[in-house]
Amino acid sequence: MIRELSDYPKTCFRAPVAEVLAAAKYLDAAVDAHLLGNADLAEHLIRAADMDEVREWTESLWGKGSPYVKPRIVPGAPPVLAKDKRIVERMPDSVALMKIHDRDGYHCRFCGVPVIRKEVRTLLSKCYPNALRWERTNLGQHAAFQAMWAQYDHVLAHARGGDNSIDNTILTCAPCNFGKMNYTLEELNLVDPRARPPVASSWDGLERLLKIRGGLSQLR
Repeated sequence: MIRELSDYPKTCFRAPVAEVLAAAKYLDAAVDAHLLGNADLAEHLIRAADMDEVREWTESLWGKGSPYVKPRIVPGAPPVLAKDKRIVERMPDSVALMKIHDRDGYHCRFCGVPVIRKEVRTLLSKCYPNALRWERTNLGQHAAFQAMWAQYDHVLAHARGGDNSIDNTILTCAPCNFGKMNYTLEELNLVDPRARPPVASSWDGLERLLKIRGGLSQLR
């Protein structure tokens, strides 16, 4: 349903539930345990982070019919362009993506959720395939890794004429990215996240797993 202009602008669709942050702590501890050679503890913690409450938060934001994602009519908003009228290169290259992480860290610029790149998830899943499920269906995927899946969002959507510059690309979690889709910030009544500083924390996106040689432990 498309609404008329109203309401006070918000920073995100829905604030993260407490379980999302709890799951991040479990996963942070799981990587520490893995790197110390304690595979049993690592697997236990990864399983503990796979919470129903986290999945409910994610499911409430992405896909059609979300009660939190309510686009509205904005006169003069950029139109959806035909594919042949859009910027050819949709996504920034790997160098630009790393610059985005240098700027944004490893937190969603909308809701602040800690995020994890797919490269980290893939590596950890090879070590703990039973605990870190990643199947084709949403329900077959680990709830925390799904919610914290790092995405690169065009502030002005590519389909609306946005380019792939660093200035137009921000780090987000999967629920915020898929909830935003091709809408403009104004259509979604969202404050421009670039107007406030990124979240500053010690969260490293579990990247230390990739940086330490032998991340694929001999234990697995």
